[in-house]
Amino acid sequence: MPELHWWQWALGALAAYSVGIAKAGIPGLGMVAVPLMVLAVGNARASIAWLLPLLILADFLALLYWRRHADVRVLLHLAPWVLVGYAAGGAALALDETYMRHLIAVIILLMFSVYLFRRFRPNALLGSLPPAPYGFCGGFATTVANAAGPVMNIYLLSMNLPKEQFMGNTVWFFAIINLLKVPIYASYGLFDAQSLTFDVTMIPAVVAGAITGRWLFEHIPQAVFEGFVIVTTLVSTLLLFR
Repeated sequence: MPELHWWQWALGALAAYSVGIAKAGIPGLGMVAVPLMVLAVGNARASIAWLLPLLILADFLALLYWRRHADVRVLLHLAPWVLVGYAAGGAALALDETYMRHLIAVIILLMFSVYLFRRFRPNALLGSLPPAPYGFCGGFATTVANAAGPVMNIYLLSMNLPKEQFMGNTVWFFAIINLLKVPIYASYGLFDAQSLTFDVTMIPAVVAGAITGRWLFEHIPQAVFEGFVIVTTLVSTLLLFR
């Protein structure tokens, strides 16, 4: 078993629970798991591998709910750019992780500004961003920091999708991209017996979070849903500057 203090176990369990909630019904909340896991593990670089199996488990639980609600065209438009960002992120894992997180946060905030400008100034002469920057930043951010949530949230919010399609596209996107990260993390030796043992003990927290997330989704109106995604995206992005 990993030699962690009780408060580290508590933060890890809260991170796992947040992941389950986010994947099943409240996207945006999952980004909170990134800094929580860093604090629990005590190493930002290692924490991404401790978190990844929990994300994959939550992805497959969420597919039970949302697998039929995705729009394949949305995902196909992103796919080539995500792969480019994925490759760049794999190379960047050899660099200092702190700089990468700050770069990701800056990029997200820039795209978030474009989204808000279009939301509150719909008649302004500012075209929507094409899929390329979202796809590249999403692939890069998820590889170096498990932090593509804000990018994907902004992209889907800009398309004004019903919350069911929002969830379907989000779930399929991360189910695929998280599996693709496994060989990269393994090549850097980021998985070990301690991290995998920790992940096994966190399975009940992820399952409980998925059940909670599904219940919350059924009881949240569309406007509140979008507002919550916006707020949690902004807050979690600012946390990347820590």
